Amino acid sequence: MLPFFEPDHLILQERTRRWVDEKGLSFSRHHAILEERAIALVRELGAGGFLNYTVSEEFGGIRATVQARDLCILREELARGDALSDTMFAMQALGSYPISLAGNGQQKSRLLPAIARGECIAAFAITEPDAGSDVASLQTRAERHGNEFHLTGTKRFISNAGIADNYVVFAATAPEKKAKGISAFLLTANTPGLLIKEKIEVLAPHPIGVIEFADCVVGEDALLGKEGEGLQIAFATLDLLRCSVGAAAVGFAQRALDEAVQYSKTRRQFGRPIAEFQGIEFKLAEMATELEASRLLVYQAAWAHDRADDDAKRKSSMAKFYATEAAQRIVDQALQIHGGNGLIAGSIMERLYRDVRALRIYEGTSEIQKLIIARSLLKKS
Repeated sequence: MLPFFEPDHLILQERTRRWVDEKGLSFSRHHAILEERAIALVRELGAGGFLNYTVSEEFGGIRATVQARDLCILREELARGDALSDTMFAMQALGSYPISLAGNGQQKSRLLPAIARGECIAAFAITEPDAGSDVASLQTRAERHGNEFHLTGTKRFISNAGIADNYVVFAATAPEKKAKGISAFLLTANTPGLLIKEKIEVLAPHPIGVIEFADCVVGEDALLGKEGEGLQIAFATLDLLRCSVGAAAVGFAQRALDEAVQYSKTRRQFGRPIAEFQGIEFKLAEMATELEASRLLVYQAAWAHDRADDDAKRKSSMAKFYATEAAQRIVDQALQIHGGNGLIAGSIMERLYRDVRALRIYEGTSEIQKLIIARSLLKKS
């Protein structure tokens, strides 16, 4: 039992693990049915009561406020079984938390219960062709005309593009103020002028694409929070979810280690199982140690966030950076243990090798995490 867990966390962990095992989730590689499967998974996660952890108790959730440890437990267990399940859960959390943070009563009551039930698919639209890590430079504009805003611009690499029912969109309402001039908006998928321009096929199956706003007109009631609070809302959301990316990495790494241990015990070369060779034993020992260190960093960070510790942001960056980098190494070594069998298209190891790579990029690259960590240390000293 990790020292950062309460008894109810252990219950959630066991329930999620059992659900994953009973569902027999696997690493599907069929892009043709990707969106169909993604939508079905959101419905199943809602029916299973897991999406309740993405919203507060007032709107159908489990706790008074959304808890980072819950999200990490769920993402670790879901990623261990199926990358797309983890993605769809994470996007419900990412797309709903800005509403929890800054939504008015009408916005919250209209969307949060439906998101928790899996009846409404959420999306978070901030990344642009020329604004990735440097989100303050985004070019999407929201010009005020009386009681309306006219949105123009393009968003790229938007998860759930084309299947989401609702989008949280970040746009500049006062470009001259730069970071302080960005606002958040809540748009339904059928808003006139909101166009799905492209579906992107990425390394691992993932519903993602390009959204364009062609003079997309929304009323003041679409504003999420106040004008100019957009980046504050976005960063607070990412601060919550960052350590959970590390948790997903732990889930992938755990599956890779499990597969490597099992394979090494059954694969025979030179008259004995390869698990009996010191070279393989050393690999397994290193993988297990890195995995344990990752898990401890992740749940320490989640615990710090839930306690609102002063150093929670730095701890989350450390967890995200270390766990995702370690997971890449663990998966790579697990594939090496599998040899040629790990390269077969459709195998678990091939799927893990594809799925683990994106974690070092999205929600802040490893390089950005290093900057956050270093600047925190320098500021503190």
